[in-house]
Amino acid sequence: MNTATDTKQERINLRLQDSAKKTLERAASFEGKTVSQFILNSALAHAEKTIHEHEVMSLKANDAEAFFDALSKPVRFNKKLATVLESHEQRITSR
Repeated sequence: MNTATDTKQERINLRLQDSAKKTLERAASFEGKTVSQFILNSALAHAEKTIHEHEVMSLKANDAEAFFDALSKPVRFNKKLATVLESHEQRITSR
């Protein structure tokens, strides 16, 4: 993102209170960045953290073992499970 060949084609506008703008300007100046650079770097770092929290599952060793044991066991289909799977399929394909 810092190379001279990167082209910036997207824009995000935001409205904020004067005090918030001054805080961002002050923080950016401490890091020697423009306000745009500071906001972008901060927002991307927070976005990556949020994505990681929602996409990565961390388990303790005994919990991981129980999880993988459950995955390795064959699924026993019964009427209730088949009904739920069919309902799920209908909701997903109806989108």
